[in-house]
Amino acid sequence: MGISLKQSLKLAQQLRMTPQLQQAIKLLQLSRVELEDAIRKELHENPVLEEMIDTVEDDPGNRVKKESGNTDTENIAQDQDPRKQDEFEWENYVETQFKGQSNGPAEAINYDNFISKDGDLRDHLVWQANLSGFNDDELEHALTLISYIDDNGYIKMPLEDIAQDSEISLKDLKDIIPFIHEFDPPGVGARDLTECLTIQARHLQEDTNDLMSLITDHLDDLQNKNYKSISEKMGLSIEEVQEMAQIVLSMDPKPGRAFSSGDTQYVTPDVYIHKVGDEYVVTLNEEGIPKLQISQFYRTLADKSDASGKGGSANEYINDKLKAAVWLIKSIHQRQRTIYKVTESIVKQQIEFFEKGPEFIKPMILKDIAHDIEMHESTVSRVTTNKFVYTPRGMFELKYFFNSSISKTDGDSLASESVKLKIKKLVAAEDTKKPLSDQKIVDLLKKDGIQIARRTVAKYRDVLGILPSGKRKKYY
Repeated sequence: MGISLKQSLKLAQQLRMTPQLQQAIKLLQLSRVELEDAIRKELHENPVLEEMIDTVEDDPGNRVKKESGNTDTENIAQDQDPRKQDEFEWENYVETQFKGQSNGPAEAINYDNFISKDGDLRDHLVWQANLSGFNDDELEHALTLISYIDDNGYIKMPLEDIAQDSEISLKDLKDIIPFIHEFDPPGVGARDLTECLTIQARHLQEDTNDLMSLITDHLDDLQNKNYKSISEKMGLSIEEVQEMAQIVLSMDPKPGRAFSSGDTQYVTPDVYIHKVGDEYVVTLNEEGIPKLQISQFYRTLADKSDASGKGGSANEYINDKLKAAVWLIKSIHQRQRTIYKVTESIVKQQIEFFEKGPEFIKPMILKDIAHDIEMHESTVSRVTTNKFVYTPRGMFELKYFFNSSISKTDGDSLASESVKLKIKKLVAAEDTKKPLSDQKIVDLLKKDGIQIARRTVAKYRDVLGILPSGKRKKYY
């Protein structure tokens, strides 16, 4: 066998993502809070970047004056029409923004930015442990157990494993855990749901034998509201079982969640939609997003190095940071412009939603918006994720407006979101003693000309957080 070397030419197309393009895509899919964090991080890491500061003063005539030493930079920041950003000459941005620039005043301290941190569940329990009169060893054991309590208020790890990890005897842990069970919130420190409910029953001073038996022996039947089976097993009337069930239902199965910051999420809209006359106007929310500019000091330093011919690694570093800063500013403007265009297109496609309400939302997919604004579907998908819009109809994630279609008997189609609302209304109006089954909901929707499978109704019901008919039934 002979071995030979050959040369050949091959022509191929490849798509290579530059670091700048990767950054632009990353910024596009960030939520508003994540964007603010990313900008703050870049401000900290890139010395060429500065936050633009406006001085606002109220005069006796209640007029507001904004002072800025840089006309070009100010025009960039105040240009609120994202459609005009397509024609912005980014190549000239660095050169033009420094003409006549003067140093602005120092930023005043905004004390509104200093916020107090609410204590979490662990802080609350440690505070109680320190006030419980424990000796040093007991306090150490209590704090050890508290460290194993999760956000829902449970100790999921077996005490044997905790004893082994902490090198505390199992007996000492068992001795201290009843004291933890006396802490607020009631039920905290439980190992399972049954123990959690029994602890709360004692706190409510409702720890009768029948109630404890209901919790410990018939919890599954209670969850399924199978009161008849419980009454037969316990030898009690259905009315007595229902009365005890009401006590159990008033308890909190996750006592720690009241201290969890994850249960409440505050959303700041990325964009606003306001009705002005007969038109809906789209406005970006720029509040809180730092406005960036290039540092005069570093730009001058780079110019002097270029003029003297003494570049070196320092000048190369500054030029690299300068390019990165300009690209970041461009990427942020591009992100905002894309959000604007997508929202404007949504308004055009979903005008009946804004005029008449959620019941009139139309079926719409990413392709519809992508075709309208001449962008790729993946771009639209990134823009609509974790982006929120404030409308006259309320606050919505941009993804809310994209719905699959449900066929109607007249050949038309209906948005899946509209069908969900109809299901929600049917359940809200049902007789709670005879709740609607999924098949019954299918039949009622069919009378309205909506063709839908029973499994689809079950799926939508789960999405809406509606229990099955058997668990919705009330006996009183």
